[in-house]
Amino acid sequence: MALEESHVRRAAHLARLAVSDDQASGFVDDLSRILDMVDQLQSLNTEGVAPLSHPLDATQRLRADEVTETNQRDTFQHCAPAVENGLYLVPRVVE
Repeated sequence: MALEESHVRRAAHLARLAVSDDQASGFVDDLSRILDMVDQLQSLNTEGVAPLSHPLDATQRLRADEVTETNQRDTFQHCAPAVENGLYLVPRVVE
């Protein structure tokens, strides 16, 4: 499918982007090259290739799940307009 300037303008409208005439014609060329590259990638044989979450065999270092701050709930709830049983009371928005 050939990409046309009307397609670019439609996508820009849906994304709420302002696109000038010069930009639209440039985007047609850029997006066409991107779509051609995607077509090339789809033609590759990926049979037997396991999906990867990361190209390197690395793991993320995680910190210990420990409480590092003091409990300040009473201080914060003292400033709240309405509190009951340790919960913030808010106006009903859904009937």
